[in-house]
Amino acid sequence: MSKYTETAQDLLKYIGSSENITVVTHCATRMRFVLKDPGKADVEKIKALKLVKGTFTQAGQFQVIIGNEVSTFYNEFVKIAGVSDTSKEEAKEAAKQNMNVLQRIMAHLADIFTPLIPAIVVGGLILGFRNIIGDIKLLEDGTKTIIEVSQFWKGVHSFLWLIGEAIFHFLPVGITWAVARKMGATQILGIVLGITLVSPQLLNAYAVANAKEIPFWDFGFAQVQMIGYQAQVIPAILAGLLLSFLELRLRKIVPNAISMIVVPFLALVPTVLIAHTILGPLGWQIGSFISHVVHSGLTSSFGWLFAAVFGFAYAPLVITGLHHMTNAIDLQLMSELGGTNLWPMIALSNIAQGSAVLAMIYINRKNEEEKQISIPATISCYLGVTEPAMFGINLKYGYPFLAAMIGSMAAAIVSVGSDVMANSIGVGGLPGILSIQPQHMGMFAISMLVAIVVPMILTFAFAKANVGNLSLKRK
Repeated sequence: MSKYTETAQDLLKYIGSSENITVVTHCATRMRFVLKDPGKADVEKIKALKLVKGTFTQAGQFQVIIGNEVSTFYNEFVKIAGVSDTSKEEAKEAAKQNMNVLQRIMAHLADIFTPLIPAIVVGGLILGFRNIIGDIKLLEDGTKTIIEVSQFWKGVHSFLWLIGEAIFHFLPVGITWAVARKMGATQILGIVLGITLVSPQLLNAYAVANAKEIPFWDFGFAQVQMIGYQAQVIPAILAGLLLSFLELRLRKIVPNAISMIVVPFLALVPTVLIAHTILGPLGWQIGSFISHVVHSGLTSSFGWLFAAVFGFAYAPLVITGLHHMTNAIDLQLMSELGGTNLWPMIALSNIAQGSAVLAMIYINRKNEEEKQISIPATISCYLGVTEPAMFGINLKYGYPFLAAMIGSMAAAIVSVGSDVMANSIGVGGLPGILSIQPQHMGMFAISMLVAIVVPMILTFAFAKANVGNLSLKRK
C-alpha cells in the first residue's frame, strides 16, 4: 500500500465509482475525468481530500488539481479504479459528448492554436528583445540605440529576425499543419499547402497595398492573382479545413490499391487552386473586417467601455475556454495593423489574477498547506499562466477572483486609453512588456502597476469586509 492508496480509494468513491468514469488522464498538475454523469461526483468531499488542491470543470472534463505528484497518484488511481490508461486526445474526444456547439467550436480552435503556442511565445520574446536593442534609445544620453553603437548587437538584431519572420510571416504553414493534424488528414500535405500560401513566388501580403502591379497566373480563359498570405490566419484555417475535408472523403471512396497516388493529388491540387481563387480572398476580407471592427472599437470614443468589458470578462472567458478565439483576432490584428491592442489587456489580466493570489498569501500566511498552491500559482500568473491561480485559490474564495477582474478592468482602461499596442503575442504576465511597442512601454508599465496594486487592495478590503460571507480560515 502506497501513501496515495487511501486518497485514491476515496477519490474513486466520491467520483461515482469506476462505472461513472468514461475516460481519465492527467496533465502536469491535474487529473482529467470525462464522467458519464457529472452530477454523481461529490465535489465538496473531493475538495476536502488532503491531496486535492481544488476542482473545476472545463471543456467537458471534470478536473481535480493534485499538484506535482499527479503522475504517481494517477498510476495508483487507475490501478485501484481498474480503468485503462488513455491519451489526452482520446480524453478530448470523449469530453466533447458533454459540450454544446459553442464549446466544441472553441475546443477546435484551441486544438489548432495550442500546438503553435511554443513557437508564438518564442517569436514574441524575440520581437520584444529586438525592440529593446533596436528601437529604444538607451545609449549616449538617449540619442542612440544599442544596434547603432555595437556591430555585434546589430548582427544579433538582424539574425533574430530570421526566427521572428519564420514564426509570424510564415504562420500559415503552422496553421494548415495544425488543422490537418487536428482533422486527421496527412500532416505533410498540410505543410505543403501552407507553403503554397506564403511562397516567395507570390507577391508578399505586406506589399499588396503599395504594389503598382499584381502578378498573376494566366490560364487563357481566366487569370488568378499571385498574392501571398503571410501572417494571415483565416485564409490558412479555411484552406486547411478544405484540404482535410477532401482527403478524408476521398479516402472513403478511392480503392486502397491506388489511394496513395490518387488521394494526395486530388486533395492537394484542388485545395491550392480554391485557396488562391476563393478561400484566400474571402478569408482576407473576413479577417480584415474582424480586425478593423475590434481596432475601431478600442480606438473609438467608447474604447474605454470596450476595454472595461474585455478586461473584466477575460478571466471568466478563460474558465469557459472561450478565450482561445482571441488568438486568431490578435494574430489578424498584427497582420492587418502591424500590432495589437488586445494582447496587452490579456497580459494585464494575467498580472491581476497573480496579484490577488499574492494578497491571499499574506492573508492566509499561517496556512502552510495553502502556500504549496498559492506561491507557485502567483509565479505562474506573473509569467502568463493563470489557471493554477484561478482554480486553486481565487475561485475557491471568490472575492480574490472578483478583485482581480476589477483590477484587470482598471488596467485595461488605462492601457487602451493610452493607445498601448503590442508587436506580438504569446508573452503574458510581467514579461509581456517585452512584446509592447517601445513608445508605449512607459504607459504599459503604469498599467501593470494598476494591475498589481488594485487587485491587492481590493482583496484586502473584501477580506476585511467579509464579502460574500466567505470566512478566512487561518491556520
